[in-house]
Amino acid sequence: MEIKIDTKEKFTVVLPLESHIYDNMAAELAATCNNYLQKDVKNLILDLQAVDKIDDEAVQTIAQLQNDFYEQNASFVICSIKPNVEEAFDKLELLEFLNITPTESEAWDIVQMEEIERELLDGDDISFHPEV
Repeated sequence: MEIKIDTKEKFTVVLPLESHIYDNMAAELAATCNNYLQKDVKNLILDLQAVDKIDDEAVQTIAQLQNDFYEQNASFVICSIKPNVEEAFDKLELLEFLNITPTESEAWDIVQMEEIERELLDGDDISFHPEV
């Protein structure tokens, strides 16, 4: 499977260059993405702009990847999906559970918001003391 990788300061963009992601490519895609959970910059944007068709197992693998990233306190956002690919996610009733944006720029916005949210939730210096 041919994949282009673009590493940014706060995230990495993984761009499959295949027009069809077949079931047998799902494991390779998962391995590529999961490698980033071991790096300093764990946030990942999966850019599907080149993909015209995707098989069911690959759709399920991508949904599992999002779960894996969030369990590891990292962002996973999908962007630039075409209508046929969106239908494949919708057919498996996964579309509403995934973090999908129309563009990479919007995906980056989500990553930034989630980073801020994690910082606020992990901060020990924030406490709430209501006045009585």
